[in-house]
Amino acid sequence: MDGIKFPRSYKQPSLRGPVRFLVPLLIVAGFICSPGPDARADDALDWYLKGNELSRKGQLEQAVDAYHKAILINPDATGPFYNLGLAYKYLKQFERAAAAFESALRLEPDNLNIRLNLGNVYNRMERWGQAIGHLNRVVHRMQGNAEAHGNLGWAYLHYSDGPRFKMLVIVNLQKAIDLFDAQNMPEAAAATRETLQQARKKFGYNDR
Repeated sequence: MDGIKFPRSYKQPSLRGPVRFLVPLLIVAGFICSPGPDARADDALDWYLKGNELSRKGQLEQAVDAYHKAILINPDATGPFYNLGLAYKYLKQFERAAAAFESALRLEPDNLNIRLNLGNVYNRMERWGQAIGHLNRVVHRMQGNAEAHGNLGWAYLHYSDGPRFKMLVIVNLQKAIDLFDAQNMPEAAAATRETLQQARKKFGYNDR
């Protein structure tokens, strides 16, 4: 089943699977760290900014190398781990993306953007329980996020390690549709509506 397709205006690579998360590959994440004892902190920042430049150019493998060099110098900065996770996600190296995002989350456990990315990546890895854990936090603390509701509905739809959460599938997918409509994103709304119809059919609910 294809995931939700966002409008071409976002200029993201074509990906298949769960809901696409609308974080541009390189909106610069904060380079958050404690002041270093010497000029090596500046070296770490330089490698981080170099990684960002390479990512903007689509040179993702080179960007990954730059982020790793920044992390090697200063492992206490969130930004390189976060953007490393984004780069790995677009390279479809989801295990490595998850590891990078988990490292970022250890540094900033309250960062909901990190949790949203983790939920998306774990969906792609079909690790539904972990996706649900992160996405539940996002939808309860970040109001009005269509991507979070869509990803959460997708994860609940495929979760099979416990009781079926039929109403949570329906509620979250419908919420995503309403938010996409309100945000004038008709393609995303239409794709989510198709997923909702498939879910209702799977659960034996009558179509509206």
